Formats: sequence, C-alpha cells, structure tokens
Amino acid sequence: MPGRDYIIDNISEAVSVKQAMLLEVGLLNTIHDVAERCLQAIKAGNKIMFAGNGGSAADAQHLAAELVGRYRYDRPGLPSLALTTDTSILTAVGNDYGYEQIFSRQVQANGKAGDVFIGITTSGNSKNVLLAIEQAKKMDIVTVGFAGNQGAIQSACDYCIAIPSDQTPRIQECHIMVGQILCGYIEASLYPRS
Repeated sequence: MPGRDYIIDNISEAVSVKQAMLLEVGLLNTIHDVAERCLQAIKAGNKIMFAGNGGSAADAQHLAAELVGRYRYDRPGLPSLALTTDTSILTAVGNDYGYEQIFSRQVQANGKAGDVFIGITTSGNSKNVLLAIEQAKKMDIVTVGFAGNQGAIQSACDYCIAIPSDQTPRIQECHIMVGQILCGYIEASLYPRS
C-alpha cells in the first residue's frame, strides 16, 4: 500500500520535469513563439481551437474556458473553442465518418486562415488530433502540438511543445501549466493591468 513516500516521489517527479523544462532553451522559445502566434491571431480577429482525448479533452475545455471567461482578472472574452464539447457533433461525425475524423471535420467547418489549432496528445500519436493538424495546415491555420517527448506529432505541426517526459501524468500536468501560461500571456498582453 502506498504511503507518504509515494506522495513525495510523485511531487518530486513533477518538480523534476518542470526543472528540465527550464533548462530546455528551445522549448522555452517554442512556448514564447506559440504565445505570440496566439496573440497575433486574436489581434487579427481569429480564434484558438483546442482538441484532445480523455484528460486532454478536459484540458482543451479548461483552456478555452480561461480565454472565453477570464484567467486572472476581468476583461472581455477572447475567441476560443474546445472541439471536444458538442456531443451531437462528436457522435454524428464519429458515426458517419469515423472517430478519427471528429476534430478534422470541426476544423474544416469552423476554422479559417489565421486561426490557431492546438492539438493535445500525451502519446503524440492520437490519430484524430493528427488528422485535425493535417486539415488545419490545408487551411493556413497555425498548428501547435502539446505532447510528451515522442510521437508523430513532433514533426506534424508548425510548433510542438514537447514536454521532456514519457510519463502521462507528468506530461498532462505540464500541458495544463503551459496552457495556462499561454492564457495569461495573451490576457496580460491584450489587457495589461495598470
């Protein structure tokens, strides 16, 4: 039965991955570049779309809500969509075209050039996320992958935020941290507090 050491080990692992991120200059630069691309998209009247499966679906919803609602303080809502929330679309497209098409079909229907699509996949190999990236690229939508340190997504998108870990819990923790950093960056840039 896990004891107190189990808790300490998990916290230590989480801290270690975040410390590793701080040492990866390329990763930090990519996060900054993605924040700037998202900011430019919103300034130009475009939106940010998020998608993922399972826990990553919840992250997609969480991050879209931070932008549409508020992150740290009150300001106007910012255009963002989670492609994981409409059960009628998900089940209709899944039934008629296959589960692999649930996000690409929504990108095709709702995306436009200049938008940003952020696909979240801890394995880096979620087929429905990869197909959405493929569709987004055809439409001149900026593509971003949130992943771990492996998978096809590494080379599939314009920017890949690759967390230096192969452990799903650690990758997920860092995905939400990076997503919240993006939300805060956008909010503070568009609506700086005096």
